[in-house]
Amino acid sequence: MIILIIILCISLINLIVYLTYFRRATVEMHLYPINNSLNFIFSKVSVIIPAYNEADNIRSCVISILKNTTLSADKLEVWVVDDQSTDDTLNILNNLKEELNDSRLKILPGLPRPVEDVWMGKNWACTQGAEQTNGEFLLFLDADVQLKAKAIETAIQLVELEQIDLLNCIPALICECLAEWLVQPLIFINLLVSLNFKVVKDPSTQTTFAAGPFLLFRRSAYEAVGGHRAVANKVAEDVALARLIKHKSLKLQHILGSNLAQIRMYRSWAALWEGWTKVLYSGAQRSVLLMICLALLMLSIYSIPWLVLLIVLGKSLLISWQAIDLFTIGLALIAICLQYNLRTLAAQAFYTSPKYWWLHCLGGLLVAIMAIASVIKTETGWGWTWRGRLLKQPS
Repeated sequence: MIILIIILCISLINLIVYLTYFRRATVEMHLYPINNSLNFIFSKVSVIIPAYNEADNIRSCVISILKNTTLSADKLEVWVVDDQSTDDTLNILNNLKEELNDSRLKILPGLPRPVEDVWMGKNWACTQGAEQTNGEFLLFLDADVQLKAKAIETAIQLVELEQIDLLNCIPALICECLAEWLVQPLIFINLLVSLNFKVVKDPSTQTTFAAGPFLLFRRSAYEAVGGHRAVANKVAEDVALARLIKHKSLKLQHILGSNLAQIRMYRSWAALWEGWTKVLYSGAQRSVLLMICLALLMLSIYSIPWLVLLIVLGKSLLISWQAIDLFTIGLALIAICLQYNLRTLAAQAFYTSPKYWWLHCLGGLLVAIMAIASVIKTETGWGWTWRGRLLKQPS
C-alpha cells in the first residue's frame, strides 16, 4: 500500500504542475477578440489548402472560407491543391467551383512528386500552391479546418498590430465518436502546454513547436526561410517551419483561436491511430526520451489515479478496510477532481465539453501507447502511412 501511495503522490504532483502550466497557457495564449469594425488596410491574402483524399472535409472547408469573409477578389484568393487524391476530392472541388462561381476560388490539380527529391506529407502540395499566389500573406489551412466569421480579417489584423511573421492559431476542437473524445482533448491539452513552455517562447532558443492546421505567414518571412521546399523531407513540417522562423530571428506567436476556426481532425480510431503515430515522434524531433516522458506523463496524470482507486476499493471490499485505505482513496479522488478541473478548463479553451472525462484512465493509456508506437513506426517504417500512402524515411 505504501508503494501505491508513493506512486499516487507522484501522480498528484505531476497533475498539479501540469494543471498550473495549462492555466498559464490559456491566459497567455488568450483568444484574440473579433473586431466587427475592421478598417485597416492590407494587400492580398492567399489561402492555400493542400488536399489529399479529403472528400469528407473539402467542401465544408472551402465554403467556410468564402462565406465567412467580406474580402473581395482583389484582397483574397483561395488555392486548393489536390495532392494526387485517389478518392472524389478533385471532382467535389470542380463541382463546387461551378456551383459557387466565385472568382476567388482556384483549383490546382497537383503534379506528381519529383522523384529526385524526398517530399514528405503535404509539403509538395503546399509548395505548388504557394508558387501560384501573389498575396502579401500566406494562410495555410488543413482541409479539416472550418473558418468562422471574419477569421481571416481578425488574424491579419493581429499580425499587423503585433508585427508577427508567423501566427499559429489553435482552433476549436470538434469530437464526435468515442475514440475522439478519449484521445483528442488530451493531446490538445498537451499541445497547449508544450507551446507555452518558457524555452519555446524564448526567441533566443531553437526549441519550438507549432500546429499545422492554421499557419499564417508574412510572405517575406515564408520566403526568407525557404518555405515548404526547405522542409520538404520533414513529416512534421509545421514544427520544422517554426524552427526556421526562430532561427532567422523572426517573430512567431501562438494563440487560442477557438473563435476563429474549428477542426475535426479524425473521424475514427483507425484515423486517430494513423494520424498521431505519424507525427508525434517526428514532431518531437525524433527524441525517444521525449516520447517516453510523454507516455509516462499521460499514464501518471490520467491513468494512475483511477487504477489506484480501483485497486484500493477492490482490496477493501474483498479483504478489509483500513485507515490507510481511506487516505489513499482520498488522494485518488483529489487527483480525479483535478482531472475534471483540467478538462473543464480545456472545454473553455477549445470550445468543446468535458464529455467522457471519467474515461481518462483509458485515454491516458491510449496516448501513451501511441507515443511509443510512433517511435517504432517512424524508425522502422512499419505501418508508417497517411491515408494509405507510405511515408518513406528521408535518405
